[in-house]
Parts: sequence; structure tokens; C-alpha cells
Amino acid sequence: MSVQMVLLPVFVQVALTFGLLIGMVLARRKTLVSGETKIRDIALGEPNWPKGATQIANCYRNQFELPVLFYVLIALALPLRRADLFIVLMSWVFVVTRFAHAGVFVSSNDLGRRSTVWLAGVLVLLAMWIYFALKLLLLI
Repeated sequence: MSVQMVLLPVFVQVALTFGLLIGMVLARRKTLVSGETKIRDIALGEPNWPKGATQIANCYRNQFELPVLFYVLIALALPLRRADLFIVLMSWVFVVTRFAHAGVFVSSNDLGRRSTVWLAGVLVLLAMWIYFALKLLLLI
């Protein structure tokens, strides 16, 4: 696998994270400009943002939980030359589940749908880690 093929899903995941960051900043700015939120209410990090801004912020923060295991896996698999077609395909599936999760999170925030998509991502990532470990340790 070429380095570009392995890293492209990583770049797309990073783009999602930056997209959510920008969305969070814009949502928060909008509430400050409109007067819905006062600076004194959030100056010390109090959780006084409106629901929409909080949803985006929580989704953004979530990108530093499960995806960290994805980043570590790719960071290990690439230099160890264990990033093959399976890893690349599953990386894309994982990233698609992250986009689906984010979509639900920042829109309806339907916990049932959100947790189902989250679990799908977890299972994909778990399969990637098991495959990577077996490939590395057993040299398959």
C-alpha cells in the first residue's frame, strides 16, 4: 500500500475534526454576538452555552477519544509496513462511521442512532487492532 492510500482516511478524519472545531467556534460566536450568551457566563469555562453550540463542542471533543486509537494504529502500522489493503479499507469504514456519528451528534442527537453508529466504529477499530496485532505478532 502506498503511504498516500494509508494516510488519506487519516487526513479525512482530521478534516472532520477541524470542521467540527470551526463549527463550534462559529456557533459559539453566533450566540455571543446575538447576546444569547454573555461572556461572564462562560469566562471561566462554565457550561452555559446553548444546546446547539454544546452539541457541536461535545462532538468535537469526542474526536479526541476513539479516533486517538485509530491514529495510533496507523502511526504504528505505516512504519512497521503492516498497513495493507484490509487496514486501508477498514480505515475508510471507520472514518465513515465517524462522519455518521458526527452527523447524528450535531443534528438530531438521537442517542439510539448515535450509539449504534458509535458501536459500529468501535467494532471496526477493534477488528483493525486485532488484525494488526495478529499480523505483527504472528507474522501472518
